[in-house]
Amino acid sequence: MADPQWDDLRIFLAVAREESLSGAGRILRLDPATIGRRIARLEAAVEMPLFVKSPQGYRLSAAGEQLMRHGESAERALRMGVESLTGTSSGRLTGQIRLGAPDGCANYLLPRICAGIAREHPDLDIHIVALPRVINLSRREADMAITVSAPTAGQLLVQKITDYHLHLVAARSYLREQAPFATVADLKGHPVIGYIPDMIFDSELDYLAELNVARVPLASNSVPVQLNLVAEGSGLCVAHDFALPFHKGLRKVLEDEISMTRSFYLVRHQGDQKSDRLNRFSALLLDGMRSEVTRLESLT
Repeated sequence: MADPQWDDLRIFLAVAREESLSGAGRILRLDPATIGRRIARLEAAVEMPLFVKSPQGYRLSAAGEQLMRHGESAERALRMGVESLTGTSSGRLTGQIRLGAPDGCANYLLPRICAGIAREHPDLDIHIVALPRVINLSRREADMAITVSAPTAGQLLVQKITDYHLHLVAARSYLREQAPFATVADLKGHPVIGYIPDMIFDSELDYLAELNVARVPLASNSVPVQLNLVAEGSGLCVAHDFALPFHKGLRKVLEDEISMTRSFYLVRHQGDQKSDRLNRFSALLLDGMRSEVTRLESLT
């Protein structure tokens, strides 16, 4: 048996996470043919297939699953070794940290928080991945992710960050043209803007189900787009309180009758809890988010 090479293991991890040669190629900036040759070389070295190949992609075999666990351990050890060499004796964080977050959080909370951390740690690169879906940590789409529900599967470290609040809102211009809303029943006949129903990636985001809204005439998978549609006088929507200071023309409707509470969670790879750099960044992020939610909600 030939000794496997570390660089082939790195390519193996990319294919396992992307489940395709082309996806791994985009990450590693290598052409798919080269990726395929390297996987074949690794399989020859270990003398067993690591993937079950099909038109749908590359799925790990039993041997591949086993190698994946050891490969990720080696990857973490290498990353922590590099951290120990770059050091934190100066008190400054360095390197790159990729943070995944849902759309509303990424747009209205993270800019101020991450800009503040970056000023204190100028050698740190912070990448904010704002996607209207669950960030896949197992595929290393990010080093950590903010979610609106706590995952229960996988080897993950989950910390509750903070609660936040949501209310029904409309543009002042829209409200001037309507009869006053006295009860929830008065909402009947008014267009309600929300998420595209088949693109709601977490049940915690299905706000309109709580309002028994069956039709969404204007919809988007982006929170800022929803709020900008409301600002145009197109109807009402459920909005994060922390977003309202950025949309001065919006006003809460039936504030006492319609009020929702949700929570943010920080999710990390369990194996990364020994990383001093990620632990320190996480602590700064948690403190920053709790303060920023409190600050912005106090302005509404």
